[in-house]
Amino acid sequence: MQELELICFQLITAAGGAKSNYIKAVQKAKQGKYEEAEHLIAEGDEMMKQGHLPHADLIQREAAGEAVPMGLILTHAEDQMMSAEIFKVMAEEMIDLYRKLESK
Repeated sequence: MQELELICFQLITAAGGAKSNYIKAVQKAKQGKYEEAEHLIAEGDEMMKQGHLPHADLIQREAAGEAVPMGLILTHAEDQMMSAEIFKVMAEEMIDLYRKLESK
């Protein structure tokens, strides 16, 4: 159980860091700093990879027949990962929009 909690906190930390970078990327794009925005998106993606690896391990364990208890912490971790992924999509869309607005 302690190992599962540690994995959950890794997921939460990775998702939180990624989400923070995606938000900062939009702020940079708003200032016209698109190269910095793209760099922040890439950093966020790297953080998400750090979260996806232990998450994939949990999925593989369950697929192999090992019970993975679905508690509040794991639910929260998965929710944070999902919201970070949504933030990324929205950040990329907003960055594209800022670029289009600037070119007009």
